[in-house]
Amino acid sequence: MKLLFTFFNPSGGMETLNRIRCHAFMKMDVECHLLYSLDGEGRKNIKDIPTFVMNDEASIGKLIQRQNYDAIVVCTDVTMLLTIKKAGFKGHLIFEIQGLGTLQTASAVLKDISARVLQAADGVLYPQTSHLQELMTAYLHGIPHFCFDDPLDTECFGYSSYPPKPFPIIGWVGRIEANKNWREFLLIGSRMLQKHPEGYLWIFGDTTLGDPAEKEHYDRWVNGLQLQHKLIVYSNIPHEQIADYFSVIGDSGGFLCSTSILEGFGYAVAEAMLCRCPVLTTDSDGIRRFLIHDVTGKLYARGNVNQAVVQGESLMKDTTLRNTIRKNAEKHIKQHFSSEKYTTNFMNMLKSLSQRKPKY
Repeated sequence: MKLLFTFFNPSGGMETLNRIRCHAFMKMDVECHLLYSLDGEGRKNIKDIPTFVMNDEASIGKLIQRQNYDAIVVCTDVTMLLTIKKAGFKGHLIFEIQGLGTLQTASAVLKDISARVLQAADGVLYPQTSHLQELMTAYLHGIPHFCFDDPLDTECFGYSSYPPKPFPIIGWVGRIEANKNWREFLLIGSRMLQKHPEGYLWIFGDTTLGDPAEKEHYDRWVNGLQLQHKLIVYSNIPHEQIADYFSVIGDSGGFLCSTSILEGFGYAVAEAMLCRCPVLTTDSDGIRRFLIHDVTGKLYARGNVNQAVVQGESLMKDTTLRNTIRKNAEKHIKQHFSSEKYTTNFMNMLKSLSQRKPKY
């Protein structure tokens, strides 16, 4: 069997998802390829997976005809979906949604693309996230739906012990964009540093992506809150090293703070949990699949900075609760989000689709 997974560019959660599921399938002797419309820094993370970067119809058409894939998963990019269909692909074509930003944005996007997806796709795939389930049901009814959790690399990605830092670290992962809600993180971080002046803020992301105007606003906020000497930005850290950084944050007495408005899954939060790095996060839809308040992490109401600071202090000062959360979180991710569970669900999806003739 041969599968192709496509997305706009190798970055963020989608780069992680594609890499993890390809390696999982390869262990089952399923050949997997990746296709991105644009190149990106995340491509450095990809090893031993045939990866193509192209966006013109002729090249994509030749690839489809040459490789003879059994099934293709197209994430978000409806133009790519139609290009592959136009190329004469004869296998099953699956349209995937992992997250589309805020609820308003997601609704507008799905309303715009629904007719074209229904025309070309044989099925739709998305994670078990309530707002996505509702939107997909509303806009893409009439074709098979498949809804199951994304995988993590629970075998190779995890906690490592390092000499603990002599200061607490509060981490944040994401692009400088509205849905990631970076302003709220800076406000929370500033308040936490007032209580722990020896601490530091670590931000992880891809500085090659994002809106220059948004970055200008970000710089003004950093200067206005006087965080210049307390904030360290890490850009495009190799993915296998992120586990080390999460482990260090966890052992420092700090935590990962996630301030997103809405998440389809939330890879950064789940991976931090896997690395025994406690998490304080907004009560964001996709996060609820794996984060239970005071059991596997801490939740706060988005916009309530005071509540976030109280919960952050609890994570840092209540040693018994902190240790319990770290232990529970790692165990929870390993039990419920393994790549083996994902491949089983995915193969069941293909088996179900095999009983239906692909659209031509």
